[in-house]
Formats: sequence, C-alpha cells, structure tokens
Amino acid sequence: MCPRLLTLPAFDLLGREIGPLTLHSYGVLLALAFLASLWVAGWQARKAGLNSAAISDMAVSVLIAGLVGAKLLLLVVEWGHYSRNPKELFSLVQSGGVFYGALLGALPVALWQARRHSLSGWQTADVLAPAVAIGQTVGRIGCFAAGCCHGRAATVPWAISFHDEYTHRLIGTPLNTPLHPTQLYESLACLLIFAILVWMAPRKKFHGQVALAYFVLYAVARFVIEFFRGDVSRGSILGGALSTSQFIAILMVLGAALIGPYAYKKQRLPPA
Repeated sequence: MCPRLLTLPAFDLLGREIGPLTLHSYGVLLALAFLASLWVAGWQARKAGLNSAAISDMAVSVLIAGLVGAKLLLLVVEWGHYSRNPKELFSLVQSGGVFYGALLGALPVALWQARRHSLSGWQTADVLAPAVAIGQTVGRIGCFAAGCCHGRAATVPWAISFHDEYTHRLIGTPLNTPLHPTQLYESLACLLIFAILVWMAPRKKFHGQVALAYFVLYAVARFVIEFFRGDVSRGSILGGALSTSQFIAILMVLGAALIGPYAYKKQRLPPA
C-alpha cells in the first residue's frame, strides 16, 4: 500500500508555510483510469463506425457525472456516519465512492449526450461498456494503493496486510492484519470482463448486447466479491443478509434479463 506518492511543503504568497502538499496514489491512478477509458471509447467508436470525437466528448461528461454519482451514493449509504461526523465530509474528496452510484449518475448523462450528438443509444452503450470496464480495472488498483474497499480478515496465501498509519487515520483500514485483496479481485475481474466485451463487440447479434453483457458480468462478479469485503458501514438489505451492492447487482441482472429480449427484437443485426 502506498497512499502517498509525494509530499512537499506548501507556502503562501508571503512565504508562510501553509501545510504539506500531498500527491495521492488514488488520484493519480484515477486520472490514468479516466485516460484509459477515453482511449478505449475512441478506439471502440472507430471500430464501430461511430463519430469518435463525439464519443470522446460524451465520455468526459459521463466520467465526471459518474464520479459525482459515486460520491453521492457513498454519502447516502454512510449517512449515519457522516451525519455524526460532519467534519469527515471532506474525506469524500479523497474517497472513491460507490461504483453503482457512478452508474446511476452516468446513465442519464450518457442518454442526454447521445441525443445531443444524434448517436444511437444502444450502439453508444456498446462502445462505452469496454471503456467502463478498463477504467474500473485501473481504478481498483488505486483503491488498493489507498487502502480503501479492503477485504475481511483472511488466511489465504495471497492475503495482504496494510501498515500505513495515514490511511488508517483517513479511511480506517485495519493495519497489520492479513486481508483479502478485494480491490485486486475486482481489478482482475474487470480486466477479464473488458477482454470478453472487446471480443464480443465485432461478433454481437444485436446492438446493446455488449452493454447488457457488461451489466450481467459485472453484477455477478461484484455479488461474489462482496462476500469478501471487510469495510463496514456500506449499507445492507434484508436485515443484513445482502449488502446494498449485492441487492443492486440482483436488480441489474433482472433488468438485463428483461431488456435483453426487447433489445434483441428491436436491434437485431443481419447475419454476417
């Protein structure tokens, strides 16, 4: 774990020291995740014969909306904690947020931008799905570096321990305790999903198939990984039987199952 890449003294215009200037690993990797997503979106747009410039413009708006949505859902899920500790609201700036909040924030913006640029909604969704997956792949490495989204105590050979007091104070990550590296579990799962979606894109039977496949694959992966998560106060459903993320994962799979036949009927492609 390396939450801080660089720490330098900071001074005001009068030369008075105003505190350290810290470059956080999570912020750097989040920026790299954005760049990777933008590149993949443009690449997939060109392969699909869509306007890559319009897709790139859309991707920027979608990524920003997703970031805001992720933090807002984190605030909702952990409202009890933040309402009791209002000073910690500033920690939202450094936290990754809840990914499903990113989806909820990004989807309406993506639909609006698709209409604005006269793009097919389903085709655009197919282009953006691999971009989201690669962004998650890199972003979860940022979570690992920061120590957030950590796993529960583990005895497996690949368990990892965190030792940085800074992260413990900021996020509450357990120190000197072997934990499941759930951040890396999800990063590897998203990398596999990305590879599947890129392979599927030129072979799809209907517009929307790639996007729906993403929703199902990610929901299944997230549902399983949630059993190994150890960070508390993330919300629960049915008296604690399911986490909020697991409940949303079930809804995603059910939604894809309902929408899939309709998309296949309306967006079916002619045989190659």
